[in-house]
Amino acid sequence: MPRAMWTGAISFGMVTVPVKLYSALNRKSVRFHQLSGKTGVRVIQKRIDPQTGEEVPYEDVVKGYEIAPERYVVIEPGELETLQPKKTKTIEIEDFVELSQIDPVFYDHPYYLVPTPGGAKPYRLLLEAMRETGKVAIARVVIRSKEQLVALRPMGDVLGMATMIFADEILPPERLDEVSEAAEVKTTKRELDIARQLVDSLAVEFEPGRYSDTYREEVLALIERKAQGREIAVQPPAEEVAAPAPDLMSALKASLDAVRAREGEGGARRRKPAAKDAAGKKPATRKPAASRGAAKR
Repeated sequence: MPRAMWTGAISFGMVTVPVKLYSALNRKSVRFHQLSGKTGVRVIQKRIDPQTGEEVPYEDVVKGYEIAPERYVVIEPGELETLQPKKTKTIEIEDFVELSQIDPVFYDHPYYLVPTPGGAKPYRLLLEAMRETGKVAIARVVIRSKEQLVALRPMGDVLGMATMIFADEILPPERLDEVSEAAEVKTTKRELDIARQLVDSLAVEFEPGRYSDTYREEVLALIERKAQGREIAVQPPAEEVAAPAPDLMSALKASLDAVRAREGEGGARRRKPAAKDAAGKKPATRKPAASRGAAKR
């Protein structure tokens, strides 16, 4: 059973919603320890002063901010504590915005907020009001002595909360030289038409369970084989040969033909059939929210 990592309340207007916070992630990355290649014993890392060659006790370690090569401003622990935000147990909602206005690049870590005893009614009220209006709440909260900007939104019958990255932490794509170069490239209508057909032929309903971490699965399988004493044949790296750049139009046509051939062999991708109105006509397509179902990352 997951353990709540924070207990507090959501505050909007004069309404208070008591909640608990749970992480929405269960990381499954494979973690390795560092061992000595000679003895197989786990390596111990120490803090060594390169001038004296002696180990530095943890209590003697201070923080330093480098302002020039090998020049640091030393910050004492007590000095940082005076700058820490006031610890509160409240998620202060500041604004409500449209979900589609939030680019997924701003999402960081996802969480779940669940009601505590006595908070079910206001919790449900807030959740349903946000669902019906299509709004996302932008709020601030202090977690582990750090103030976080967060976004709250309905996720089924639970309120999701995602910590957010501040705008000045996002690298503007305009600063990348390749972006401006690509913007100057012109495409033909025929190329665009075939590219759109290729995109449409690969379009499916998003099903998260269809995707898995195949690298992690292969690493675990390798560990299992080695644990059973099986020999592992290490293949030499393949020599990389620069392939000639393919003709764009030919590549588009070949890709589209391959997808159509695969669908013709019974491998049609799953698509959600478009609904029809009472007159038997397809309704006008509505643009979905860009970040629906996403919280970062």
